[in-house]
Amino acid sequence: MTFDVGDLMLQSVPFARTLGVSFDKVEPGHVIARLADRDDLHNHVGGAHAGVLFSVAETASGATMLSVFGDQLSRATPLVTNATIRYSKIAKGEIVAEARLQATREEVVARLDAGERPEFDVLIEIRTADGTPVSEMTVTWTFKSRR
Repeated sequence: MTFDVGDLMLQSVPFARTLGVSFDKVEPGHVIARLADRDDLHNHVGGAHAGVLFSVAETASGATMLSVFGDQLSRATPLVTNATIRYSKIAKGEIVAEARLQATREEVVARLDAGERPEFDVLIEIRTADGTPVSEMTVTWTFKSRR
């Protein structure tokens, strides 16, 4: 099964399209997403709104999940079960979210094959375009069997 993960994310997640998320890099288990700075996405102090940071990071985590497990969509639905985010600095300017899978494909698929509902984390570093870290997020995903 071959597909463009970035295109699939933007087709299947209308909110990511609405925000204007784009993808700089999509490799198995590693994604870099980007969001241009826009006044309508700012908070009361002129930086990116906390919900915007969360959303671009969650989108990057979804693309990371798809980059490794996209071939499993015919038998299982991916769902977020938990997300934690730590905001450390006001995010001024363009936002970059770099996501990395924290599990191996083999362990997750083996649990799915065994009839379990596997959970796995994606860690996302959120920074400004100049590389300044502004937030960190962990998203926990699961697969719900379609049977």
